[in-house]
Amino acid sequence: MSKPITPSGDTCCPGRAQHTPAGQRQRSAVAGVDAPDPRELDRWSNRLARMLVEQGASAESWIVTAGLPPLERAVTRWAIAKIGATATPAVCTDTRGRAHLGVTTRAARPGLSENITWLVLDDRATLVRYLTGSDAPITDAELSTADRVR
Repeated sequence: MSKPITPSGDTCCPGRAQHTPAGQRQRSAVAGVDAPDPRELDRWSNRLARMLVEQGASAESWIVTAGLPPLERAVTRWAIAKIGATATPAVCTDTRGRAHLGVTTRAARPGLSENITWLVLDDRATLVRYLTGSDAPITDAELSTADRVR
């Protein structure tokens, strides 16, 4: 029996984020004095998008987010949008059968479903992969490879 899905602090409004057309200035998803530069957030989301693709995510994927702090949630949602997948918070009951991949933290992981492969952001192995991965924009070739793997 799997563990129940618990609230993540997100709202239940799954949907695809829209890509920003070239040449338009993008505002930071996280505001504040210590908020990273939007270019830095873009590089972080490139790394995470690449990791999600390596885990089998594609444009048709539904990816659950659970228990993420605001900065990590913003970067994760941006990464999910870059691969064309749909981000959905763990509190959504209508997506349970569709999502097979999720992003969370160690603190939130024990209360989450075993039916989903979780990318735990603050896990040592994940951090090593993240910090050593490329922050270059994800390419169409990488995305098409992910589509063929599914």
